[in-house]
Amino acid sequence: MKEIYSTTVALRWGDMDQIGHVNNTVYFRCFEQARVEWIDLFPESADNNPAYVVIVHTECSFLKELKAPGVVEVKIFAGDMGRSSLVQHYEMRRTDAPDVLVATGSAKMVWVSPETGRSTPIPERFKTSL
Repeated sequence: MKEIYSTTVALRWGDMDQIGHVNNTVYFRCFEQARVEWIDLFPESADNNPAYVVIVHTECSFLKELKAPGVVEVKIFAGDMGRSSLVQHYEMRRTDAPDVLVATGSAKMVWVSPETGRSTPIPERFKTSL
């Protein structure tokens, strides 16, 4: 798979649950943060296509416990691409332990036409980057 983006996300004290580890929902938020940053690299003005992304499936495998404070790096890899969909795969590691994979995940993204509310072909601005 081709890596298409990487970013870092700070873990905060408030991200932890009563057991003292980062809550499972935060992993999904980290994936989301990386995904939104990647989408923002391709503004609508590049091809004047107003299609937007919805997530139709997402998953996470929790491999190692995380505690705050700290910083994680999230890498995005391009997976299967269809007419209107793209699967992104994610890897998450603490920046202070980059050899330790703490989570993997994926999300199937579908582009939707704001006029019809139905799936529409992936805009060219995204396809050319893949």
